[in-house]
Amino acid sequence: MARNKHPEETVKRILDVAYSLFMEKGYEATSIQDIINGLGGLSKGAIYHHFKSKEDILIAVTDRMTYESNQMLADIRDRSDLSGKDKLKMIFQASLNRPVQDEIFTVAPDFSKNPKLLFSLLQDTIYDAAPHYVMPIIEQGIADGSIRTDYPEELAELIILVANVWTNPMIFDSSEEKTFHKFVIFQQMMRGFGLDIVDQEMIERVRALAAIYQRKK
Repeated sequence: MARNKHPEETVKRILDVAYSLFMEKGYEATSIQDIINGLGGLSKGAIYHHFKSKEDILIAVTDRMTYESNQMLADIRDRSDLSGKDKLKMIFQASLNRPVQDEIFTVAPDFSKNPKLLFSLLQDTIYDAAPHYVMPIIEQGIADGSIRTDYPEELAELIILVANVWTNPMIFDSSEEKTFHKFVIFQQMMRGFGLDIVDQEMIERVRALAAIYQRKK
């Protein structure tokens, strides 16, 4: 058998096709054969050379989905010119205003058909984003006096779960108005912690993204 001179391109093709199928059909309804059929002649052996199972493909798809976001979080976390509180606000501003967000909400998956994809994203939120990016910012805020809490770990999990999950219309199929109301409550909750980090511009941006998601359905 000829050696594959461009394995990274093969992996990219597999993940591109798998991502599209997971979004369109759902993870459970997508088979390895479906992925093969979308690859234009690539064999099952070629897929299993790079991935042991469909679940390994799912993990790789999820990692690729979260990589850019996590890099942005790391860049903000490591800045030395902002307080912890200001960094939290910047995280929300930067996340909501990424140009790719419009595309994500336009081709958003139906998470009711993708429970494994949803669970994988939840795991990334709790076991990666919260402890490695949000909690260090909160700890810095405690040190510089801009954030007050005795429970930085739990506050980090609460903030990112509410922002990424409870207010996310892709997960609960919330209407534009319902999403707007949820983010207003999130704003009020953050103020209760002394964190005025959600402004009206962010709320309107969330409302616009929810409208994009509802239009594509």
